[in-house]
Amino acid sequence: MDTNTVLFAFGLTLFAGLATGIGSALAFFARTTNTKFLSVALGFSAGVMLYVSFVEIFFKAKDALIESYGLTTGTWATVGAFFGGIALIGLIDKFVPNYENPHEMHSIEEMDQGLENLPDNEAHDFGKLRRMGVFTALAIGIHNFPEGLATFTAALTDPNLGIAIAVAIAIHNIPEGIAVSVPIYYATGSRLKAFKLSFLSGVSEPLGALFGYLILMPFFSPAVFGLLFASVAGIMVFISLDQLLPAAEEFGEHHLAIYGVVAGMAVMALSLLMFL
Repeated sequence: MDTNTVLFAFGLTLFAGLATGIGSALAFFARTTNTKFLSVALGFSAGVMLYVSFVEIFFKAKDALIESYGLTTGTWATVGAFFGGIALIGLIDKFVPNYENPHEMHSIEEMDQGLENLPDNEAHDFGKLRRMGVFTALAIGIHNFPEGLATFTAALTDPNLGIAIAVAIAIHNIPEGIAVSVPIYYATGSRLKAFKLSFLSGVSEPLGALFGYLILMPFFSPAVFGLLFASVAGIMVFISLDQLLPAAEEFGEHHLAIYGVVAGMAVMALSLLMFL
């Protein structure tokens, strides 16, 4: 595979992962959460992911698997890999405790509310607070690993598709950075440490890409590509429905979130049409 394409795919994955730093910076420098902007942005990201998963990625995976296994087996393999991706990211989400889960939304204002607003048993248990910070950093790393693999795989196959997915995941990572910064701040009492740790936790996305490159690339074939791509579609659909859309609703008005979804779909559709 062309070295420049691989490096480009890694670069996109790094960009998407380190976007957690934008959320961390917001938590570090800002004093209020721009809820309307986040609502539209998260809806936009969900729209991009849903459209590209159902319209582009799923059918590219299906074509590759039908070419490898024939119509019936290839179609079954596509559907199985799609729901396998959903099951994988669902299990990851299931086993992360609620507060440490970076997909449980928090706001910048929580940074200024201070430790006194935590329950008494947590506010005075600094050992528990430190563990909360560590678990939060681990949680975002675990969640971002398959997202990195998704971005990397898409960019290798179609650079334009990779750019769209990287931007969508980067938007998704902004509130995630806020969500990680809040408990780490509680754990350490330092905004700077919260920024550093949540920023660095985004490195797990390029690690996911590295895993894909080192483990899967030696065996890369139309069949492996199809199974991986169908799984990526499932992962992105789950992220959109379980995380992005509920967060968009929570941060803002219902209609703002929906306008963002439609705008994301339209932009993704137009970008795909431009490269026909």
